[in-house]
Amino acid sequence: KNSAKAMEKELVTCTLQEKEKTAIDRSQIFQIPHRKDLETKVIVVLGKAGMGKSILVQKICQDWSNGEFSQFEFVFWFDCKQISLPEKQYSLKELLLEFFVKPQEGSKEIFEYMLQNPDKVLLIFDGFKGLHDHENFPRCSANQPEKDLCSIKELLSGLIQKKILNGCTLLFTARPKDKLYQYMSKVDKTIEIVGFSPQQRELYITKYFEESIYCDCALKLIKECEYLFSHCYSPVMCRFVCFLCETVLETGEKSLPSTLTEVFLKFFQQKIMFLQTDVATTQNQENLATLARVAWCLGEKHQSAMKSDLIPSKEVKEFALKYGFFLPFAFPRHSDSEEEEFGCTFSDFVIQNFLCALHLLLAEELKDKNLTKYLSFLSKKKKPYNWLDLMPRFLAGLMFLQDDPCFCSLSNEDEKQSTKKQKTLLKYIRRLQIDTLCPERLLELLCCVYETQNNYLLQHVALRLEPKLSFLGIALTPPDVHVLHCILKRSRKEFSLDLQNSSIDMQGLQALVSLRNVTSFRASLSDTVRLWKSLEQTKDYELLKASTEKFVLDPFKAKTMKDISDLCDLVEMQEKMMNCVQEASGCTSYEIPAIRNLRKLEFALGPACGLQGLLKLMKILAAFPSLQHLDLDALSENGIGDEGAKSLSEVFPTLTSLETLNLSQNKITDVGAENLAAALPSLSSLKTLSLYNNNICDFGAENLAKVLPAMTSLRVLDVQYNKITGVGAQQLTDSLRKCPHMKNLVMWNPTIPYGVLEHLHQLDSRISV
Repeated sequence: KNSAKAMEKELVTCTLQEKEKTAIDRSQIFQIPHRKDLETKVIVVLGKAGMGKSILVQKICQDWSNGEFSQFEFVFWFDCKQISLPEKQYSLKELLLEFFVKPQEGSKEIFEYMLQNPDKVLLIFDGFKGLHDHENFPRCSANQPEKDLCSIKELLSGLIQKKILNGCTLLFTARPKDKLYQYMSKVDKTIEIVGFSPQQRELYITKYFEESIYCDCALKLIKECEYLFSHCYSPVMCRFVCFLCETVLETGEKSLPSTLTEVFLKFFQQKIMFLQTDVATTQNQENLATLARVAWCLGEKHQSAMKSDLIPSKEVKEFALKYGFFLPFAFPRHSDSEEEEFGCTFSDFVIQNFLCALHLLLAEELKDKNLTKYLSFLSKKKKPYNWLDLMPRFLAGLMFLQDDPCFCSLSNEDEKQSTKKQKTLLKYIRRLQIDTLCPERLLELLCCVYETQNNYLLQHVALRLEPKLSFLGIALTPPDVHVLHCILKRSRKEFSLDLQNSSIDMQGLQALVSLRNVTSFRASLSDTVRLWKSLEQTKDYELLKASTEKFVLDPFKAKTMKDISDLCDLVEMQEKMMNCVQEASGCTSYEIPAIRNLRKLEFALGPACGLQGLLKLMKILAAFPSLQHLDLDALSENGIGDEGAKSLSEVFPTLTSLETLNLSQNKITDVGAENLAAALPSLSSLKTLSLYNNNICDFGAENLAKVLPAMTSLRVLDVQYNKITGVGAQQLTDSLRKCPHMKNLVMWNPTIPYGVLEHLHQLDSRISV
């Protein structure tokens, strides 16, 4: 079991523009190219609670002790739950050499050596919640790091801002935050742990039961309960599900609970109520209620640890430690004469979340109607309990499980109260305007309703979902996808799903797009092509064809070279599809609708990759027969220059549907304008051409003037903010007289005298001043 906990998780690097999955090895975590060795390095490992961040840093420490990461002579690992209590202060020396490890001798010399050789020091802060606030930390006043006492925030501020131990390496683990990146200007590398793939889940479960008599049937039993198996993507949840499965098999039961709430009800019941006397049961119920109150008081402050002397009673503390709900730790002493202080922290975030929900349900001071305010699908004005993210789901689930034998063994609440609370939730959700919820709150509502397993509620939300559902940028975990799939299946409506940047895995994407009432979807192009390749390899041609018919690409905006590569893969996939369709039906041609129907393509790669990306794009542009709008204008300026303009002009004859071409702000000169002009008449459908803010002079204007009469479909030409003088303006005006089809010529240039432009406007009102 222990070896299963330390299994490799997939590490994922994230860029600010996109999150693309790139597995990296642990040995690469500290590799930061193009970075000065003398400066402090800040690395952040992101991951939802339970993803294995703590296991990862423990493995890093273990690897270091076995000779890896030899660049570090000192490695310090801190659990931030323990060190970040607001009333505690430390000096840097105390934090390193008292809290973490206490050398038998030579503390002063060791600390001095670290101060002189900071590049040999790795500091790991596991589970730091205030990471996104570091810019607003109070200034650290530790002029003497060995003596000056600071709060942990002040110390971290000094470390990140290079005031203390400049040159060391800092590794933080944290939960993903909505606005993390904009605050983390000093982070050198960001990595995300995404949890177990389906294959890794199976491996974990197999290893958990490898020495058990239930080895053969455990995996089968868990996989049969698809919702619980989906939760096994989280290593912590996988451990809980395995524990429960073991319990179920030992008691001879045939099935697992259907919801997460039931899993943890049964977990608590097995832990503390098994073979207890009536007296012990009553005492345990009281202790559990008190512990639940403690969980809530800490949870409201975004804390999970406290000093031991603040726990309400000795009995509650012993109860929590006995059953593994609390873990103890010791605080460092400022002096040898000082009495040692101890603290306790909840052993797991899920346990604290469940206890918080239990408290809200059992607390006598809370009215039934007030319970709904703790659910996180409230209006935007209400602040959801993001830190206790599972608590609302447990709360909703417990409301409908209060007559369950497991719940009755944990609580002495009467049946009338439980019925009232159910009615309160039903009434609240009936009145909720589901169509006004933002995607994140909608997803939370679906997950809460799923935990109730109430048929009326499930059907109610299914029937009130909007036909167009967008989860753009919302991280969809495997359990989220399972819930969404289950509820969409209940509805009679047809749905269009936007799953772009949702980090949905391939299995989840396949499950959603295979639903009959999902008629169209948008998703990451790379994920979609990956799915299609998988279906092609398994020869599931029916689903392959159905999913290609549903996929929507228009409009498409390319922001990175990866986007261009994905587009190339899509075109390549079409060629493979032709072979598949030919093999399945005998047809000789097939077009992927997304390729056939792409009408607008925006190109915004910026100056670094603009030309390179365009040259790659030109090779496949002819594959899009319906392309009407090609926009190469970007805020960061693509800068394709004359070479890009020449390459583009070569494919003009294939762009028979193009109506709008925007080449603004691309550093095109007379050379590029000449190449464009020669090929422009072949754009038989072109209505609008923009060459705004380039470097075109009179020679370029002259070439454009020559071909204007031949461009019979053109209605608008924009050449303002170039370097055209009165000479070029006159040539364009003369040509305009031969173009009755033209409606507007925009050619204000700082190099054209205003009087000249005014005169030309008087000659032809189609010229904009």
